[in-house]
Amino acid sequence: MLSMPNPLLLGVNIDHVATLRQARYRAMPDAHNAEPSLLRAALDAEVAGAHSITVHLRADRRHIQDADVFLLRREIRTKMNLEMGNTPEILAIALQVRPDFVCMVPENREEVTTEGGLDVAGQRDSLADTIRQLQANGTRVSMFIDPDAEQVKASAEIGADMIELHTGTFANHQGQERAFEAARLKAAAELGHCLGLQINAGHGLTTENLPDLFCVPHLTELNIGHHLVSRAITVGLAAAIKEMLAAMGTYHAW
Repeated sequence: MLSMPNPLLLGVNIDHVATLRQARYRAMPDAHNAEPSLLRAALDAEVAGAHSITVHLRADRRHIQDADVFLLRREIRTKMNLEMGNTPEILAIALQVRPDFVCMVPENREEVTTEGGLDVAGQRDSLADTIRQLQANGTRVSMFIDPDAEQVKASAEIGADMIELHTGTFANHQGQERAFEAARLKAAAELGHCLGLQINAGHGLTTENLPDLFCVPHLTELNIGHHLVSRAITVGLAAAIKEMLAAMGTYHAW
């Protein structure tokens, strides 16, 4: 009897729920009336079918705060994925929180959102040390990278468990340019799979552009935030997540 392929997993990024809260309650994010509630959003996402909750604790604390990370770790029922830059300060917090997953990302204080992949090849030693510490603490580690063979190979060589392919360029283009980016993502996924890495993807993904992504093999999890929070304004978070899960259900595992 043939076994059913594992479904494509959805990690819901709730950073922009915190962005909305900080717009009004930056000076008092823990106030009793601070809204929207990050925890409520995470729990609602889980009920709607999210497989993990993603938050990015940035060095500038522009949205997610330290207290958010500890509260979510204590209260959510699924997996926690912590995005972080490779800094001693944030690493120390990650070692305290012990998330299920960490995704290492680049950070630029002037950027609106993460603008590109991490240069793993250029930071091998420091990243390898961070990976060792996190893995020894029970956390699986991913590298957020552009679909570039050098970066995929470097991720495997320094001991990462996973890569998250940066789909922002793919999402920002259409037509032949998008097809070109999809081909790059496909090649990177195939290489990463051959090297024993779990393949995830994220950035700029929507229900509309997912069909163009699904030529990419070996995908395990998609991390999606802005589209879901944006859609939630008109249909609610649970409905937005269910729409996304339905779209993801058309992916044929390889």
